[in-house]
Amino acid sequence: MTTDTLNGIAVTTRANVYFDGKCVSHSVTFPDGTKKSVGVILPASLTFNTGAPEIMECVAGDCEYRLAGSDAWIRSSAGEKFSVPGNSSFEIRVTGAYHYICHFG
Repeated sequence: MTTDTLNGIAVTTRANVYFDGKCVSHSVTFPDGTKKSVGVILPASLTFNTGAPEIMECVAGDCEYRLAGSDAWIRSSAGEKFSVPGNSSFEIRVTGAYHYICHFG
């Protein structure tokens, strides 16, 4: 099941723009201090570095991703999630708009 709405949050109105506009997101903070970002990746092949562990939740579209140290590309579609360890990286390939929620933790 995909997450359609996030209730009771504070949204940072200035967008986070990465990779010359290929990835745009907004940071959200929940009352308990939990932070997430909600965004879209446009068609591209990108590499993201992580500080904290992340869970990427696809809410629309699809992608292929490859975790650092792996040779395998894995498809992720709407309603699916994948986890990325902290202090690591992942590559992502997107051919259409990939809408996501990034859960930090």
